[in-house]
Amino acid sequence: MTTTVGYVDIIARLAVSIIVSGMIGYDREHKNRPAGIKTHILVCVGACIIAMIQREIGFQAIVAAQQYPKFSGVIRADEARLIAQVVSGVGFLGAGTIIVTHHSIRGLTTAASLWATAGLGIAVGMGYYKIALISAVSVILVLTLISRIIRVNSFKKIEIKYQHKEETKEFIQEYFEKKAIKITDVNFSASKSEYDSVIYKNIYTIELPKKVSYAEIIEDISMNKNILMIQTISV
Repeated sequence: MTTTVGYVDIIARLAVSIIVSGMIGYDREHKNRPAGIKTHILVCVGACIIAMIQREIGFQAIVAAQQYPKFSGVIRADEARLIAQVVSGVGFLGAGTIIVTHHSIRGLTTAASLWATAGLGIAVGMGYYKIALISAVSVILVLTLISRIIRVNSFKKIEIKYQHKEETKEFIQEYFEKKAIKITDVNFSASKSEYDSVIYKNIYTIELPKKVSYAEIIEDISMNKNILMIQTISV
């Protein structure tokens, strides 16, 4: 009977946790939800770390019972209770890093990294250095390489209010074609301002190429003199 979690098991379990959580995170990020790939992976990796530590505690209890059979009835793996308190308590620290604004939520990845880091701290504190070291490398790779390896072209809507219909629509259309931006849907409406001038509003659902950002689009289009307002809207 194996009485420890081996290196191959640690790597395999972390790899599986990254894959399965990455699939879920990809779906969320593609739909432009606040928690994306990195957040889901970090939460899953952190939980995996805690679970492996729990396994090690159980294995140590078995070994101790075998070495000291007279005391087998009083040997307990009570360290897990302390781990549970640390894991739940670090959530308050992570919540402090989350910033909610009118159109976005920031800080979720930082909160998840804090939670995963708490798992690493528990591993080191319990003396499970192989779990801590391999897990630390996994978390660092997630934070530094995931965005470079996996590019998610999330769908967003851009709302544009403008004047002078024909001239401005032609400008917007030419800009999208120049930047190779794919338009998947357009909603058009018009209304009168308090000065009886007509204000047009287009809501574009677009998909961006890899080298174009939403910030770049907003800055470029807003430079046109006929643009009254432009902003992104979550799908």
